[in-house]
Amino acid sequence: MRTRRMHAGRGARLRCAAVVVAAGMIVAACGGADESAEGLTATIGTTSDVNPRGVEELREGGNLRLATTSYPANWNTLSNDGNEAEIADILRPLMPRSYDIDAAGKLSVNTDYFTDIELTSTDPMRVTYTINPKAVWSDGSPISWEDIASQANAMSGRDKRYLIAITNGFEFVDKVERGVDDRQAILTFTTPFADWRGQFAGNSMLYPKSVTGTPEAFNTSLVDAIQVTAGPFAVTATDRAQGRITLGRNPSWWGATPKLDTITYSVLDRSAWVQALQNNELDLALLSTIDDVKSVRGTEGLQVRRAPGNRWRHITFNGSPGSILADPAVRVAISKAIDRQGIVTAMQNGLVENPVPLNNHVFLQGQEGYRDNSLGFDPEAAARELDALGWVRNGDLREKDGRKLVIRDVMYNDPTWVQIAQIIQQNLAAIGVGLTIDTKPAAGYFTDVIQPGDFDATQFTFQGDPFPLSSLRQIYYYDPGDLQGNYGRIGSPELNALIERTLTELDPAKSIDLANQVDRAVFEEGHSLPLFQSDGSYGARATLANMGSPGLASYDYTKIGFMK
Repeated sequence: MRTRRMHAGRGARLRCAAVVVAAGMIVAACGGADESAEGLTATIGTTSDVNPRGVEELREGGNLRLATTSYPANWNTLSNDGNEAEIADILRPLMPRSYDIDAAGKLSVNTDYFTDIELTSTDPMRVTYTINPKAVWSDGSPISWEDIASQANAMSGRDKRYLIAITNGFEFVDKVERGVDDRQAILTFTTPFADWRGQFAGNSMLYPKSVTGTPEAFNTSLVDAIQVTAGPFAVTATDRAQGRITLGRNPSWWGATPKLDTITYSVLDRSAWVQALQNNELDLALLSTIDDVKSVRGTEGLQVRRAPGNRWRHITFNGSPGSILADPAVRVAISKAIDRQGIVTAMQNGLVENPVPLNNHVFLQGQEGYRDNSLGFDPEAAARELDALGWVRNGDLREKDGRKLVIRDVMYNDPTWVQIAQIIQQNLAAIGVGLTIDTKPAAGYFTDVIQPGDFDATQFTFQGDPFPLSSLRQIYYYDPGDLQGNYGRIGSPELNALIERTLTELDPAKSIDLANQVDRAVFEEGHSLPLFQSDGSYGARATLANMGSPGLASYDYTKIGFMK
């Protein structure tokens, strides 16, 4: 069940240097495996590592200091510009979500916002949301059925002026009606939708109707800042120039009082996070290499927290007309020449006991439904297939109709992404395919580069959650008039139809089987290649409680704080 709500957050930045050894293979110059990897597998499980403490053990107040790699391009995570994991991280203490999630991915209704969420009919399918009568937006207005109805309309995809990141099943919602009062919404579906529980959960937060009511408001009203929220915290100060965002307690909050006074986000290049943690400028930071782990372990007052991570790296190809990879057979051949096991071994040796590549686009390792549907590493087959397609090797490179088979691989300017690209570069050179490494800054990476399709191949990160099916349409369904997250512009009518069948199947076993058929078809389209999951390592201030490496779990921001 490797869900992923395409929260294509910026890729984690590894500081590990790449070196070329005599055999020509690039490996991580990060030391060998040691006790740091003991007990850590590469699979999602039922664990989290957050230093769980009762609120009575925490001191009142305090400022939690966190980092992000760039200032939000758009505070609306439902929009294509705001659909990034780091933006969602900042917004989670601020916005309503329908479910709380534990480390095993088990759901429970988030009673701060809803007293009940129920599938009340299957023919036609109806879901009833009953809103907590105390729930209000930060401007004092009640959260009502109209907010749900407005968001359902905006996300339906029917009005193409809404620049949505994902329909999230709202394309199947026929109508949203007022229930017994303004605090109840009844969604009626035209067809069943398998992942209905995820429509206002995970990263798909509920926004006020003032944001979703018109295309203009949806697309642009949150570009500079967010005004109306409904969480235990609210935005109290922002400074784009200084790269600083401050959250303070929301005076309109009706739930448990947060232990923290404030949460401060600082914009920092990923390479500076560990040093900032060591310098007592941050309280929590994602770690990416064995060197990061050793640095944190060697610093008094810090500790490593880790549970298997739900973010995963991948490479997406560009299949648009005129692209060097427009032919799916070429993409598939190239996919077979990329040694993903070699990549994960180089990147995670010492961080994970037995590093293995991720072999599914839909489910994370360890989640129910995970199967290996990949095409495998077979460079000899790749070479034969390119020969048969007329790409003839001439010296170091293959050519066809006067065009050299050279791919421009675009990525965030980060040493780890570059190291991965260098491994791929050597893999492809062995079969006569060139690869040019083209790095970009974090600012504008998605809006200016990825969304317009300015790449032959690109690397970034997706994020998993317990709702694996909604993102199938977002990423792998191909509609030239509504790309959503299908930045490679790759797909087929057959794949679209299979995705539709999967999304409308309410039987869990059947939907899992169909989702795996989708996954295999995605591999066979040469759409993209999953590489590996995050190892989930974080460096934390030892006194920080109820926060760290959560696995699939969601945080309760009222319980995060510092020990007495």
